[in-house]
Amino acid sequence: MARIIGRDKEIDEIKRLYFSDKPQLLAVYGRRRIGKTFLVDEALKGLITFRHAGLSPIDEKGNTNRLKDQLKHFYQSLLLHGMRKSHCPSSWLEAFYMLESWLQGFNTGKRQVIFLDELPWMDTPRSGFVTAFEGFWNSWACHRQNVMVIVCGSATSWVQDKLIGNHGGLYGRVTYEIKLSPFNLYETEQFFKENGINISRYDIVQSNMLIGGIPYYLQYFTIGKSLAQNIDTMFFSNNAVLRDEYDRLFASVFSNPEGVKKIVGFLAKRRCGYTRQEIINGIGIDDNGALTEMLGALIASDFVLKYVPFGESKRAEHYKLVDPFCVFYLKFVKGHDRITTDFWLSNDSSQRVVSWRGFAFEELCLRHIGNIKRALGISGVFTNQSGWLLQGSEDVEGSQIDLIIERKDGIVNMCEIKFYNDNFTVSKSYNRTLVDRYNRLNNLISRRQTVNTVLITTFGLTYNEYSGIFQNVITMDDLFER
Repeated sequence: MARIIGRDKEIDEIKRLYFSDKPQLLAVYGRRRIGKTFLVDEALKGLITFRHAGLSPIDEKGNTNRLKDQLKHFYQSLLLHGMRKSHCPSSWLEAFYMLESWLQGFNTGKRQVIFLDELPWMDTPRSGFVTAFEGFWNSWACHRQNVMVIVCGSATSWVQDKLIGNHGGLYGRVTYEIKLSPFNLYETEQFFKENGINISRYDIVQSNMLIGGIPYYLQYFTIGKSLAQNIDTMFFSNNAVLRDEYDRLFASVFSNPEGVKKIVGFLAKRRCGYTRQEIINGIGIDDNGALTEMLGALIASDFVLKYVPFGESKRAEHYKLVDPFCVFYLKFVKGHDRITTDFWLSNDSSQRVVSWRGFAFEELCLRHIGNIKRALGISGVFTNQSGWLLQGSEDVEGSQIDLIIERKDGIVNMCEIKFYNDNFTVSKSYNRTLVDRYNRLNNLISRRQTVNTVLITTFGLTYNEYSGIFQNVITMDDLFER
């Protein structure tokens, strides 16, 4: 039996709600494959009274699952849990009435847990699902101290907009929410240890750069294979288990998967992302509410980050693709049907892969910004962080700063991020580049601020006549700190 890794706080909260002797409506949401169902099962093992999972919007043949299919499936769940055979409900109002009647039939005062998994999938067009669920909670469930309703959803924007942020009958009804995040490096390491996979921290970092700490993807790592062999098996071998995951991911989460994929594919072309107007021009889409909705859904699901580049105004907001799996898939898998089954093993040292490692490590560092701040001793200091593209001109060469941490205490950390297979060495020419970046940044900030230089790298810094340019050195071991 697999043991759940991490999620200790979440499990404690679920158990606290279970023993609270109050009606509870708990929303658990997060990116698909993140482990929401496993979390609920682990926290309430043997305590779930009724469970039901919505049908995926698209079945394996590409057909749309309609209201009739969803209702039939719900009715079958009721029968499996012991309800006497009756008739298939014709609406969600009737379906929830059946659930209420069945639960009341054996109510002994003991906690009754209703677990509705993939709730957004049940809300098919014109189904009246939200109204029916609202009636179920407001008219029945919230008046019973022993009832606990848990809803899960991978369509994060749906959960946030129609449930948590509902302005109608469900306004303020969710008693607690849990948004699950991917595993960080510490949790990824614990996962591999628990599953008997012997892998170095250097390779754990690369696995996180590639699939972002998604538990479902991590489970496909095989004992006895190298990192490169595992990547080939998952993505490039015949019948690779994750080769079709990209399309499945969008079809199951977004109401307009093709439109969303166009945006994601465009954002993948530039590391720093694009402004809204650049997206409109780049993919030929209208500037309307549909675009706002798609961008909002991508942000809510943590596929895309909206940010303001350092030194820019809010009008320069950028949208940047930050989901590691999507970035990797679009760069190396999509559109490469004739690729060899040992592609990663054969190209491990190629310039294309080396270049990808560089910017993928930068993104990993941004995902572990809390560890970086802790290593700098500024965990309690309010900060803003982003990269900075230094525009060039006829007279001045362009450049960039990987990460700038602007602190409330007047310090601006200029961070250089280097993924390297050994200690990093500062050469004479690189030292000149750093001095130039330092001076340009120093001229931009206010006189009340001071620039401190930081190196974030895998193994460390070789000390030589130029290494003093860095005032702090952070290694990947710091990123593994709990």
